Amino acid sequence: MSHINSMIRKPPPHWSQHVTETSNALDLEPGLFTWSDPHKIALSLKHSADSSERRKSEPFVSAMAMLNLYINRAGKHLPVHQREMLEQVKNELRVLYGKPRHGA
Repeated sequence: MSHINSMIRKPPPHWSQHVTETSNALDLEPGLFTWSDPHKIALSLKHSADSSERRKSEPFVSAMAMLNLYINRAGKHLPVHQREMLEQVKNELRVLYGKPRHGA
């Protein structure tokens, strides 16, 4: 039984930070998710997604996935005002990609 347990590898303690910083899908600007302007964040995510040749899905999906990864992994440690602002980024991305706004 211990042989099986030794084969199971635990992810590193801060794997989401590692993914955000070293993802093969998008090259993100440093500190992107700490900026205070939702439109500026969305533009940067769009630029990263559009210019990436390593992403595995369409640019909108990749940009939204990276944003959701950050929001979900930050969890309860994300201040309410930053979470609300990052939720606004989702709608900004939808506008930039010509997708319907959430709830519209």
